[in-house]
Amino acid sequence: MAAPHAIDVMDREGMEAGEILTDSSNGDAKRPQFGTRFLTDPRQVFQHNAWDNVEWTVEQEAAAKKKVLENSEPLPTEKQDEFDCRANEYWNDFYTIHENRFFKDRHWLFTEFPELAPKSYPGHESLSESANAEDILPGVLKQEHNNDGSALPNMDAEFPGSSASYRILEVGCGVGNTVFPILKTNNDPELFVYCCDFSSTAVELVKANPDYDPDRCFAFVHDLSNVEADFPVPDESLNVLVLIFVLSALHPNKMQASISRLARLLKPGGVMLLRDYGRYDMAQLRFKKGRCLSENFYVRGDGTRVYFFTQDELNEMFTLAGLEKVQNLVDRRLQVNRGKQLTMYRVWIQCKYRKAHSQLQDTQG
Repeated sequence: MAAPHAIDVMDREGMEAGEILTDSSNGDAKRPQFGTRFLTDPRQVFQHNAWDNVEWTVEQEAAAKKKVLENSEPLPTEKQDEFDCRANEYWNDFYTIHENRFFKDRHWLFTEFPELAPKSYPGHESLSESANAEDILPGVLKQEHNNDGSALPNMDAEFPGSSASYRILEVGCGVGNTVFPILKTNNDPELFVYCCDFSSTAVELVKANPDYDPDRCFAFVHDLSNVEADFPVPDESLNVLVLIFVLSALHPNKMQASISRLARLLKPGGVMLLRDYGRYDMAQLRFKKGRCLSENFYVRGDGTRVYFFTQDELNEMFTLAGLEKVQNLVDRRLQVNRGKQLTMYRVWIQCKYRKAHSQLQDTQG
């Protein structure tokens, strides 16, 4: 039983891009952004661990489509319903087995998503004071008023982090591999971080972490697919929403409503950040027959589920939720196992979508 489960684990975001870049623990060297290392000579493929924005040949794209079609026959409806009903159980089992030993902390987030970085840190200019701060963090610098000077919705009611002026929520936080790097790196006293997960086991692991500080962070259990479930914060109270390899775990029929519900939590000018699996990623091509639930939606050996997106699908969902595109890119990465002389093609999609400053006024007018 160990081998199939190990394969499932390797196919997850444990192969995500940030883990293969050189990290700088002292902050002296800025981590390079995705898309900066290109393979110009195929003979040099094993010189590095990864190559960015690798163009696929027509033949490679056709082979990927063929592979997906071969394994696209969906499981019987009753079997699909079982995986849907027991989703919580499967995720709790996953975190019970792996605890905090699986995912690595995502320090790459601060380069790809500067909205999560501190306003200032040693050796760098304060983003809030720089001449192009609005270009770096469009629409998410601290704000308590609309463009016309009118106040945002009443935030006087007490809730966790109600006194903070910059609020971040990560949905699908797992054991905290995004949350804790933010708390460690960003010591802004006006910052408050929320994190939630479908798995109560994962949330308990977050709270048990020695870096968990209830004065700066609030972890809670939440089912993203249940749009009737309450959040511990009011609508239009968040500056940033983070979804890292989490939307893909939802049933496709529940994704749009979930994104639309989350969008209501954003302040005008707030942003939603996403990184998730793209169509024809290595993980999708590895699925065998008997694992397909519906088109591009699969179940792993441990019972957890995963969907593989296109840019257009995500753009449509965010747009229907009333958000404006800031970024929607595909990262085709060639990862290399130099020891075994193996190549692995990964496909991720990265998005930033902003809630318009005028949206509140439009909806109220």
